Amino acid sequence: MKPPHFLIVDGYTKAARDQLQSGGASVAADLYVTMLKKCSPEGTTCEIVFPSDPDVELPSGRELGSYDGIAWTGCSLCLNDDSVEVRQQVEFARAAFAAGVPGFGSCWAAQIAVVAAGGRVQANPHGREMGIARKIQLTPTGRSHPLFEGKPSVFDAFISHDDEITHLPPGAECLARNAWTSIQAVCVTHLGTQFWGLQYHPEYDLHELARLIYCRIEKLIRYGFFKSEQAAHEYVDLLEELHKDPSRNDIAWLLGIDADVMNEDVRLTEVRNWVRNLVLPGMWQS
Repeated sequence: MKPPHFLIVDGYTKAARDQLQSGGASVAADLYVTMLKKCSPEGTTCEIVFPSDPDVELPSGRELGSYDGIAWTGCSLCLNDDSVEVRQQVEFARAAFAAGVPGFGSCWAAQIAVVAAGGRVQANPHGREMGIARKIQLTPTGRSHPLFEGKPSVFDAFISHDDEITHLPPGAECLARNAWTSIQAVCVTHLGTQFWGLQYHPEYDLHELARLIYCRIEKLIRYGFFKSEQAAHEYVDLLEELHKDPSRNDIAWLLGIDADVMNEDVRLTEVRNWVRNLVLPGMWQS
């Protein structure tokens, strides 16, 4: 059997991608390429598409169905914005369901899959969830779901979002939640195709979280996460130091960070499970 061939959908606009890169953060699609190759057989290949770019040509029909899996990155757009970029991505998600290609993704990905299948997303009444999502708990359905094989029943994860899924469409199940966000993981079955979505970000590491926070300092101060720029920069520096030297137990203790996010084997469990349980079996059947 040949290795999987993935399509990665990075919905960030060009301006948003440039802004993140200017602060030292990676392009979301590049993080996904690295992550999928770590979790897939040797020889796995990836193509990237940026659906928010002007004049982009998106695959459709038989071309879309030629991929073994479609993975969606996070995105700084809002699904309730009536913009061309948002409408185009929702329609593309519907086309992916219709093409029968298994889907996976982080944050925006879970939200867009739900909306494409007929559900709803709204602003989280608790406000922005940022940095580390604490005490994500698997639901009874999630505990027995193949997405979470080998995952602890309660765990922390990297996160950054303002909106949350509020209404699931027919054929969707909530797999995880925490006190801040009512749906932290979801399985959407639509037009006979499954999409496994996470509200959190397994593709991040401490360095990427540090760079994202750096890029959002002004907003995070406004939201009350930090009292000052100095406090924000000190936090970013601690994340970077712990990334460089994971033996710094003093920093890990201070920040309340453990193996849930620092151990790659734990952090990427869901990604490996998607590849093993949805992508590879689907390749055998095709």
